[in-house]
Amino acid sequence: MSPSFFEIVELPNGDYALRRVDDDAAPLVRISFSPEAKEMMADRDMSIAKAMIAAGIEATGTISEEVDWGDEEGDFGDAQPNYTLH
Repeated sequence: MSPSFFEIVELPNGDYALRRVDDDAAPLVRISFSPEAKEMMADRDMSIAKAMIAAGIEATGTISEEVDWGDEEGDFGDAQPNYTLH
């Protein structure tokens, strides 16, 4: 299987999306900001969307490391992340 490359794009409706470069399927992640949030970000919305996606990828890696994938299917026990979301 060849490696996948991803891109972050602005969609026609103003949302941001993470998608595979070589795939026209639905995006893997979609971020939508309210008009009020966009106004507060002062044209930094793409940078903030990138940071949000990077944080999500990092959190996914952290959670994956904490889960013992050898457990019975669906039994994740106390695999809660050790961080606080704000």
